[in-house]
Amino acid sequence: MDVMGDKATLFETGRFVQPSGEEAEAVPDVDETGEAAEEVRLRLAADAGDVEAASVLGALLLRRADLDGAEPHLRAATAAGDRAAANNLGVLLHQRGYADEAAGWWRIAAVAGSAAAAHALGRHHRERGDEPAAEYWLRQSAEQGHVLGAYALADLLEHRGDDGAEQWMRVAAERGHREAAYRLARALDRRAAERGALERGAVEDAEPGRAGRTPGTPGAGPGAGPRSATGLGVPPAEEAEQWYRQAAARGHRRAALHLGAILERRGELKEAGRWYLTSAKDGEARAACALGFLLRDAGDTENAAVWWLRAAQDGDGNAANALGALHAERGQPQTAERWYRAALDAGDVNGAYNLGLLCAEQGRTTQAEQWYRHAAYAGHREAANALAILLLQGGDTTGAEPWFSKAAEAGSVDAAFNLGILYAGRGEDAAALRWYERAAAAGHTEAALQVGIACLRDGDEQDAELHLRCAAGGGSAEAAYRLATVLDARRPRPSAHELGEVVHEKTECEEWYERAASQGHRRAQVRVGMLAAARGDVVEAARWYRLAAEAGSRNGAFNLGLLLVREGSEPEAVVWWTRAAQEGHGRAALRLALVYARRGELDEGQRWADRAVTLGPAEVAERAARLRDALRQELTA
Repeated sequence: MDVMGDKATLFETGRFVQPSGEEAEAVPDVDETGEAAEEVRLRLAADAGDVEAASVLGALLLRRADLDGAEPHLRAATAAGDRAAANNLGVLLHQRGYADEAAGWWRIAAVAGSAAAAHALGRHHRERGDEPAAEYWLRQSAEQGHVLGAYALADLLEHRGDDGAEQWMRVAAERGHREAAYRLARALDRRAAERGALERGAVEDAEPGRAGRTPGTPGAGPGAGPRSATGLGVPPAEEAEQWYRQAAARGHRRAALHLGAILERRGELKEAGRWYLTSAKDGEARAACALGFLLRDAGDTENAAVWWLRAAQDGDGNAANALGALHAERGQPQTAERWYRAALDAGDVNGAYNLGLLCAEQGRTTQAEQWYRHAAYAGHREAANALAILLLQGGDTTGAEPWFSKAAEAGSVDAAFNLGILYAGRGEDAAALRWYERAAAAGHTEAALQVGIACLRDGDEQDAELHLRCAAGGGSAEAAYRLATVLDARRPRPSAHELGEVVHEKTECEEWYERAASQGHRRAQVRVGMLAAARGDVVEAARWYRLAAEAGSRNGAFNLGLLLVREGSEPEAVVWWTRAAQEGHGRAALRLALVYARRGELDEGQRWADRAVTLGPAEVAERAARLRDALRQELTA
């Protein structure tokens, strides 16, 4: 018979006995209207000496919790040799607190072949600490097909670290025991995680012929033991999901939670939400919290807050943190602080870290440092990094470094990058590069950029390109620009059309220049403008030059002036050259000197010529000096 499994049931019925932890046997189901008549019939038969009737009547009264009424009938039937009555008498005595006497009757019933009694006797011995006896009787029960016996045996073997535990857990799960299904799924989950870790670590392959095999179970009948889906080629993760689903369908709230998590990771959010909801309604706080995050991600923050509140009130620190963050976003720092404190009280160290962030945002530096320290000492790596930054901002480099190191060693990518900055600031380039490389390997964009720059400095263009691509792909405008310059240096001269016209095809380097330019990189904007001008697109060139110039680029302002002069807009060109020259652009100063000289404004021309001589470069300074001397002679003539 299939039974739920984690509640004791009357043998061959679906009715539950009182929570004694043991099972009663041999009472048929009757509807409520006929129960009274059935009881009268059984009493008459029992009074007439019918052993079976006495046994069934005792079980009926036991089920009703009428222990005083049940005991004489069960004793009478037991004395007459009824196996079921002996088991049920053990259940009754156990409920009365006479465990040793109960065990005696269970032994009698178990020897007579009662699987339920063998299960109860095995549990009795385990409670007494006699594991060998417990295993013997539980195995007797399990091998007779008793689902609770199989589960209890699996639990005992698992406690001892015996490999046979999973086989019996599978037997119980296959027969409908929901807790067994859940625990089997958890074991398979762990195995899948371990396998994934081994694969990521590039470990050696397992011994040939051993993977996936499930040995037979002694005494389980011819041929062996429980069937393993894993042995049939189903990956552990997939089989785990199947068992989670079976347990969840039978009302196991933690199984529903794990099933929801699996589905959420796979992107099946609607079904994940249904299982989270089922679990949350059954009182699983973690499911209520997870459901809140699903709703938040869907844009429904109001209902998310309802489920977070429910989970937080049940002691879920993650939900309390989520509520704190929600109120912080709404500009309610006092309420946010209250929930962060509640998270900390629930044992979630993230609460201390979030309190530190909240205090730092409010300028309460002393309190922020205290909360960061609280979380950092508890092992919170990001709190350690935040504490180090706070100390560094206060000028305490010596105090900051160990916290950066602690956070980085614990896996904080930001801390590894910050250590790189710290060492680079001291001129310890080799140490800085080691931390940059560590952060870059974990996907840190700016660290990849720094490694790429270091490779370029060392002449390792191949590695430089690799790291610059990573950083540019991560959104770094500087990396996109530097990658474009590397590719630009390799670019062959444009091919000529057979009629002599230059063919302009957009290359990869132009695409990276444009990506950097669109992100506001001024040098990239100037370069994109130059490329547009080279292909004759003056309007596009002017647009990019103007963007760069308005952002403060001297070269952008100078080049924009050149375009404007060609278009006949010298007055506006003078404005941009003036801006560029004031920012230190020598060629712009020389252009201004020529313009003013041509206009006859010799003093102004001489002033800008002097400026060009000072700014350079050499060829500009030489031309500017000749112009200045000519203007000086003109003025003194």
